[in-house]
Amino acid sequence: MHAAAESANPELDLFRDTVRRYAENELAPQYAAWEEAEHIPREIWNQLGESGLLCVDMPEEYGGGGGDFAMSAVIVEELSRQGLTGLATGVTVHSDIVAPYVLHMGTEEQKQAWLPRLASGDAIGAIAMTEPGAGSDLQGMRSQAVADGDDWILSGAKTFITNGGQADLVIVAARTEPGGGARGTSLFLVDTSLDGFRRGRNLEKIGQHAGDTAELFFDDLRLSGNALLGSRNGGFGHLIDELPRERLALAIGAIGAAEGALAITIDYVNERKAFGQPIGSFQNTRFSLAEMQTDIQLNRAFMEKCLAKFEAGTMDVTDAAMVKYAATEMQCRVADGCLQLFGGYGYMREYPIARAFVDARVQRIYGGTSEIMKELIARSLVGK
Repeated sequence: MHAAAESANPELDLFRDTVRRYAENELAPQYAAWEEAEHIPREIWNQLGESGLLCVDMPEEYGGGGGDFAMSAVIVEELSRQGLTGLATGVTVHSDIVAPYVLHMGTEEQKQAWLPRLASGDAIGAIAMTEPGAGSDLQGMRSQAVADGDDWILSGAKTFITNGGQADLVIVAARTEPGGGARGTSLFLVDTSLDGFRRGRNLEKIGQHAGDTAELFFDDLRLSGNALLGSRNGGFGHLIDELPRERLALAIGAIGAAEGALAITIDYVNERKAFGQPIGSFQNTRFSLAEMQTDIQLNRAFMEKCLAKFEAGTMDVTDAAMVKYAATEMQCRVADGCLQLFGGYGYMREYPIARAFVDARVQRIYGGTSEIMKELIARSLVGK
C-alpha cells in the first residue's frame, strides 16, 4: 500500500521511512489517550521540534530544517496515514501556514523573533481568520485594528481556530480600513501573552478530538507597530498568495489518510470471516476495494502533478482549488466505503476506521469549503 508514496529521490524516501516509523512507534500508541483528553500534550510539540519535524522547509538560519516542501508534505502525509489526523492538522497549520506567512511577509525582526521558536516547538502557531458571524466571507469580518499613534488597538472575536487553545503566536486578520471590504484587511502577529488576549472554550467537534480548536477574543489589545505582518490593507492579497500551499497540504493529508484507511480495511477483510470464508473473498468486497484504490491513485497522480508545479512556482489558485476539492471529497468517499466493509464494527469507536470516518468530514470544510473550491474552479472557466 505504501509503494505509491515512494519517489525517485532516495533521500526523500529515507526521510519518509524515518517519519513513518516515528509516527507508528512513538506517536500512534499515545494517540487514543490524546483523543480522550481532547488535548495533545505540550511536550509533544517540543519532541516534534527536537526530531526535526516542524518547519522542515524553513531556512536553517531561522532554525528550520533547510529542506523543501516535499519533505513537509511527507510529514503531513505520514501523520495522516497513521490516523493521527488531529495532530496532522495542527502541524499543517503550524508548519505549512503560520511559518511561511512569517517567512514570506515578515520583517527580519519578526522572523528572528518567531521562526526559531516555531521550529523548535517552543512556540505553537495558529491563524485566525474565521469569525462567528462571517464564516468564509472575509468581507463580513468585524474584527478591527485601529491605529493609535505607532500602535494598533485590536478588537474582535475569532472561532474554529486550530491550535488556538495552546498557541503562542496567532496571525490575526482584522479590518484596518473601514468600508474597504476585503481589501481593507491587514494581518497582525499577536503574542498570546499580551494583555487583552483571551481564549474561549475548547470547541467540541465530532472528529479530530485530539486537536484543540478554540474561540479567541481580543479585548482592546494593544499591539506595537511592528506587529503588522506584511503591508497595511494588504491582508487579503497575502491570504490569496499563501492559500495554494495550505490547500495542497490538505490534499496531501487527505490522500495519506485515505491510504491508511484502506490499508487497515484490507487487513480486516482478510481476517474477518462470514459464511465460512474471509469477507475479502466476496466480489462486493473486492470490487469496493478496487474502486477505492483506483480513486486514491487517480488523486495521488494529480496531487503529485500539483506538487511538482508548486515546487516550480507555477501552481495557481485554480490548481490548488481542484486538488483540495478532489482529494478531500475522495477521502470522505474512501472513509465511508471502508467503514461499510467493517459492518457494525465500523460504527464502534474502538475501531480506528470509525475515527478515520469522522476525522475526514471537516476536510471538505476548512481551508475553503468544497462549494468555494468549485466556485473558484468555475471562475477560471467562465469568469465571475
